[in-house]
Amino acid sequence: MSRYIKYYFLGIITILLISCSKKIVILNPDRLERRKTAELIETLDSLSLRKPNFFYTKIATKFKDTNQSVSFKTSIRMVKDSAVSALITFAAIPIFNSMLTPDSLTILNKRAKCFTKAKLSYLKENFGYAFDYKNVEELILGLPLGYDTNQKYFQIHDPFNYIISSHRKREIRRNDKGKPDRKSDDDEIIIKYFLTNDAKGLKRMDIESPGDSTRVQVEYISRSTTDNYDIPKEVSIRVFTPRNVIRVNMDYDKVEINQPQPLVLVIPEGYETCE
Repeated sequence: MSRYIKYYFLGIITILLISCSKKIVILNPDRLERRKTAELIETLDSLSLRKPNFFYTKIATKFKDTNQSVSFKTSIRMVKDSAVSALITFAAIPIFNSMLTPDSLTILNKRAKCFTKAKLSYLKENFGYAFDYKNVEELILGLPLGYDTNQKYFQIHDPFNYIISSHRKREIRRNDKGKPDRKSDDDEIIIKYFLTNDAKGLKRMDIESPGDSTRVQVEYISRSTTDNYDIPKEVSIRVFTPRNVIRVNMDYDKVEINQPQPLVLVIPEGYETCE
């Protein structure tokens, strides 16, 4: 039945497009006024420091890759620079519980009654990008990923976007052609930060790792303000690796700022190491 419903709506949309085709007008986006590089970098400097001491939210998540497609809910609790806990539920039943610290990751599989303890390299093995603890906090809070106030950044001039990059445009082009300007570095990361049209917020990030042909695209589709913090509302993440394509969509709900909550993860007796 679901297949017929799908075709029904597809047919309706097609009919509407055909009937309105004479009225469709493609509008070009407005060109943005030029901004000084220093002004855009100042915005990123300010955004990168906007991190609350405590954070809580619930996120409805849709995950899809080349092998599976699942939907679940996640409760996130975070203590700045210390730990992030995530409880994943499916149909209101706890399935996974995890704790991330600056040097370790622990995951409880409640269904299989087993646990995994790993270093943060586990994230790279599963997502194709070497996330560290700080990056996970930045990703959850919608902050500039991997941004360093002591690093030099460059503006990539685009009439329709404000873009600040970790590399010059010339270097990016040479990397795209497989001809890096300097000695190849497998850990080199190219990051582009796309600012909002008013140059006051962050709307998107493109992260590329030329060494292992991995790209990550993070788009903050919408945001909400809680206690003067600009928190993501809808987020789309795409990870492209030579072996996989991962798509994650997240919808935030029930955000709480600077309200301390306990972060506890206890491995129950009888749980064995996950194979």
